[in-house]
Amino acid sequence: MPVASMKPSVTDKSQISAHIVAHRSASIKGRARVPGDKSISHRALLIGLLTVGETSIEGILEGEDVLATARACKQFGAAIARNSPGSWRVSGVGIGSLLEPTSALDFGNSGTGVRLAMGVAAGHPIEVVFDGDASLRRRPMRRVLEPIMRMGAEVLEQIDGARLPVRLKGARDPIPIQYETPVPSAQVKSAVLFCALAAPGETIVIEREATRDHTERMLRAFGATIGIERYSEHGRRIVLQGRPELAPQKLRVPADPSSAAFPLVAALVVPDSDLVLEGMLANPLRTGLVETLKEMGASIEELDRREENGEPIVDLRMRHSSLRGVEVPASRAPSMIDEYPVLAVAASFAAGTTIMRGLSELRVKESDRLAAVAAGLAANGVAYEIAGDNLIVHGNGRVAGGGEVETHMDHRIAMSFLVMGLASEKPVMIDDASFVATSFPDFTGLMRKLGADFR
Repeated sequence: MPVASMKPSVTDKSQISAHIVAHRSASIKGRARVPGDKSISHRALLIGLLTVGETSIEGILEGEDVLATARACKQFGAAIARNSPGSWRVSGVGIGSLLEPTSALDFGNSGTGVRLAMGVAAGHPIEVVFDGDASLRRRPMRRVLEPIMRMGAEVLEQIDGARLPVRLKGARDPIPIQYETPVPSAQVKSAVLFCALAAPGETIVIEREATRDHTERMLRAFGATIGIERYSEHGRRIVLQGRPELAPQKLRVPADPSSAAFPLVAALVVPDSDLVLEGMLANPLRTGLVETLKEMGASIEELDRREENGEPIVDLRMRHSSLRGVEVPASRAPSMIDEYPVLAVAASFAAGTTIMRGLSELRVKESDRLAAVAAGLAANGVAYEIAGDNLIVHGNGRVAGGGEVETHMDHRIAMSFLVMGLASEKPVMIDDASFVATSFPDFTGLMRKLGADFR
């Protein structure tokens, strides 16, 4: 079936609307655990697929993005069972043994899921159609397709601009390569590494700016031979030995710092707040937001640091704080790229100017997040500037609020401006909360338990 004739994605939610209004709240208090890390949940499923035997996963995120990856793994031949909420079993088929799906893989709104799965499929001699919802169909795939094509995969059909739906034919004999990522992207790096699992010899990935390293950590935990060296000032050189025998594991997924960013910032900006978030992932390549907020004067305390499955874990306590403007260097962007929308909200309540540099990647997320954040700030009376790829927020310690924010089918825009409304002088409305379920299914329920006034 030609790509152009494919039916719209079954997960297209563009016609669903769910208005929510966030009102000024008395406090955000209590203890909570946010959902499991989305990045690690995707990778646990895909590496479980590539392992012969049963892998158990505790604390997996059961948001729609991860569920889409689980469905894709089943179509590739894995047996997946849910024991109880957050507790899953994956019986994989092993490297080189993926089945060819009989229908298109529908990834909904999940850019991470589709890009990583492209890397997995590229190392196998099968044809796969990748698709998604209206938002995902607008997002670029060329940055992932180019390196896996160098490794032997073929793109048989695509929409103009290397956008979904894409029909991919994987390599019968994948070629190991040396590849330098053109932009800091854990998704691109991981797609190459997943394809390289099926290639003989060494595949080398060089990144000039280090990105989140969950793929490398998890592959090592499953038994792959992978070496990591420093490269230039901020980068890394990663060497993977192909065709390893991966061994099944028992995994526990830590709490997602990108999801935690919303209650965390809410506790900092809502007066009289005192919140503990449990079991947080403290990987240094994911803690850019916490580092930045501390520089802004945030009261954030680490409790009970430990390690689980090769990842550092910590409980965090945060209390209402008087924030001040800071300059955030571009080199920090890879460690907090998903957190910039809610950082812009925090900066709105800070005293002084916050400059966030190097945000080009925000333009190719679920929406043009840079434009969406700017529109949301303007709607709520916050002064800002966009200078190239830099966002400048002029905070004065208060936010007027009263605006309606267009979310553009983007879960992080929705949650960020709901947080703004909890401390602004007038309520903040978002036009569509339905996409919050892609990463944080019980966001409104958890926040209400902590004291948030959502109506």
